[in-house]
Amino acid sequence: MLGLLKRHEVEILLKAGHNRTELARLTGISPSSVQRIAGEAGIQHFDDTAERRKRLIGRPSIVEGCRKTIRDILEQEPDLPSLDILRQVQKAGYSGGKTVLYALVASLRPIEPATKRNEAFEWMRAVQQGGIWRSTLEKELGHVIELDNLLKGTRNGPSPQRKKAMAVLALERGIKCSLVRSFLHLSSKSARSYWEQYRHGSTVALFAKRMNGRRKSQDDRIRRAVFALLHSPPSVHGINRTTWKMTDLQRILREEGQSISRDLISAIIEEAGFKWRKARVVLTSSDPNYQTKVEMIVKILSELKSDEAFFSIDEFGPFAVKKRGGRKRVAPGEDYTVPQQQKSKGYLIITAALELSRNQVTHFYSDKKNTQEMIKMMDLLRTQYRNCTAIYLSWDAASWHISQDLSMHVKQRNDEALAEGYPVVKTAPLPAGAQFLNVIESVFSGMARAIIHNSDYGSVEAAKDAIDRYYAERNEYFRAHPKRAGHKIWGQERTQSEFHESNNCKDPLYCW
Repeated sequence: MLGLLKRHEVEILLKAGHNRTELARLTGISPSSVQRIAGEAGIQHFDDTAERRKRLIGRPSIVEGCRKTIRDILEQEPDLPSLDILRQVQKAGYSGGKTVLYALVASLRPIEPATKRNEAFEWMRAVQQGGIWRSTLEKELGHVIELDNLLKGTRNGPSPQRKKAMAVLALERGIKCSLVRSFLHLSSKSARSYWEQYRHGSTVALFAKRMNGRRKSQDDRIRRAVFALLHSPPSVHGINRTTWKMTDLQRILREEGQSISRDLISAIIEEAGFKWRKARVVLTSSDPNYQTKVEMIVKILSELKSDEAFFSIDEFGPFAVKKRGGRKRVAPGEDYTVPQQQKSKGYLIITAALELSRNQVTHFYSDKKNTQEMIKMMDLLRTQYRNCTAIYLSWDAASWHISQDLSMHVKQRNDEALAEGYPVVKTAPLPAGAQFLNVIESVFSGMARAIIHNSDYGSVEAAKDAIDRYYAERNEYFRAHPKRAGHKIWGQERTQSEFHESNNCKDPLYCW
């Protein structure tokens, strides 16, 4: 039988002027059913169960003839087991199955909170198997607003959903929570959780898929601990190896209070863009004084005064000015290609310094990477930051960064500084092989992603104009919004523009 609500829908559409063919298409029922409904009396109520009884629809139940007999037995012996009731009813002529009879017994036997275990189990099992008439359940659980959804949940969907629906129905029926947990094999915490979810969020919250919280691999505290350890050589921790093993990483992290799995460590490294085979080259410093140098830089930054400046210095390039590839959105059917063989329009080397406390970049273009370019940068910074009392220069261990000529020039300039009104120059070199700690690498990464990738500049001058504009806009932003550690807003910089031992400033994916 079509539901009364569906029949009412057909009536409304017929009154609205739809023909029968169109109405059949809209409602999804056959034209003959539409024609039959059109000839029936109007719908006065929406009780499908009562309508079925009125129309004598369905096969008559054998067990319904025993209802009065079972009720009389239960009035005399309320605690009589269902098996004994079955035997008595069979002697009286009952020839049906025991499952439907047990369901009828469960529906007629009042269940109090102290009901015995077997009777409660019989009722729950009958509900799961559909052995209790819908009308009976409506009488017992008429106060349950979402009875339809809960009953569907007990028979459809995955096992967790069926358990949730059954637990709520049983608790609404008055069955003790301990019996519900025992029947469904639930913990006390789970049973309470299901009940609270239903009470405060209805079946939507009850059946909603559980959303995992923030993944551990995205936890900043864990990530910083992993990279801080990965950046230091194993020898610092008493391990006689030049490279890290996963088991050693896990053991040292556990000793430091971070009990995490090897799979999680792998996930953190992979999500950062590094492959384990590359970690031996990129992520690890072999400098025996690694920890001392890192602690010295951290100490300088923690005590940096307002009239002092700290610079992260490095070179970007040389890179060829030509059509370059990258990731970008393309239209359907469009081929995005870059010729493998190209004639270069020229080469560029950018020498730049990032002042960490003000987030200002100073840059110029060089023909070579050598000591003279470092001297030029030092003199430029002394002039630009003449109002400071001291400036710190931090760079990696490239030969032209630690040459004798540079050291002598620094000493000479410092001898003249007080008399000529210039700041004192101090150096804070990074550990050898620790480019990942050089903060300006993060800015280079952002610049490459923003204006080098997917570029096709017509000349070296056009490329320079784009680079100059990029750094001018970046500097202007941080002058308007002063901040020691900037957000990742400039061309998707890999990390914040700040020094930290756990940083991976150098992007392993971008190339020159």
